[in-house]
Amino acid sequence: MDAPRTAAGRAGLAALLARPERSVIALDFDGTLAPIVPDPEQARAHPDAVPALAALAPLVASVAVITGRPAGVAVRHGGFAGVPGLEHLVVLGHYGAERWDAVTGTVHAPAPHPGVAGVRSELPGVLESAGLWHDTYVEEKGRAVAVHTRRAPDPQAAFDALRAPLAALAARHGLVVEPGRLVLELRPPGVDKGVALTEYVREVGAESVLYAGDDLGDLPAYAAVEKLRADGTPGLLVCSASEEVPDLADRADLTVPGPPGVAALLKSLARELGAL
Repeated sequence: MDAPRTAAGRAGLAALLARPERSVIALDFDGTLAPIVPDPEQARAHPDAVPALAALAPLVASVAVITGRPAGVAVRHGGFAGVPGLEHLVVLGHYGAERWDAVTGTVHAPAPHPGVAGVRSELPGVLESAGLWHDTYVEEKGRAVAVHTRRAPDPQAAFDALRAPLAALAARHGLVVEPGRLVLELRPPGVDKGVALTEYVREVGAESVLYAGDDLGDLPAYAAVEKLRADGTPGLLVCSASEEVPDLADRADLTVPGPPGVAALLKSLARELGAL
């Protein structure tokens, strides 16, 4: 296993290895545990990811998947349910607005924001006006709506062309736009992966935390780990690297080559702790 490049990262890794039973392992889903694919409905966890998680999970305080997807969708696409070793896995969906616990196999969630329905009804007209109705893929998330431009002839140009009109649409309905890897998500304000991670670390009473992500939506979680470190809780920031989002690599303590690298890191941690 490569050593983190920063002193803070090395301290976070050392704390995790010294007292794994007091550590939280938190990970994004798309781009981190699962490769990015043109159709989000076809995304699946990397074949090595779940076995590595299952080996590592019994050794740590908790493993949590924190994702912008609905919790139930992440569970299905990840293949997390009923896996020996993942009996206490938690999936925090919609940036923490939803929660699935492997112990019960159920999802708990508040009522959806009313603005999502308004955005959903107006979105086709906005995309048609931009000339991009046939070049985009609209992902229904229940509590949010995401517009993917990866199918367009020029995905980045389509992404750039939609930022302003989608921001205006979101604002009319009390939502915000979260940009990602060739995707613009319209969702309620006040929730992000940083809030979800901080609350979960406090709930568990963790003494160290590892967070792995790949996209702009993971930056709040990075900031949360940096705040936890400043307050005395060691943490390790891992970047599942891609050419599309260099921002995370600049902030990370350790960079790995995409979901295969994340799976290899999890397996290495399990081996270091004697599970393999």
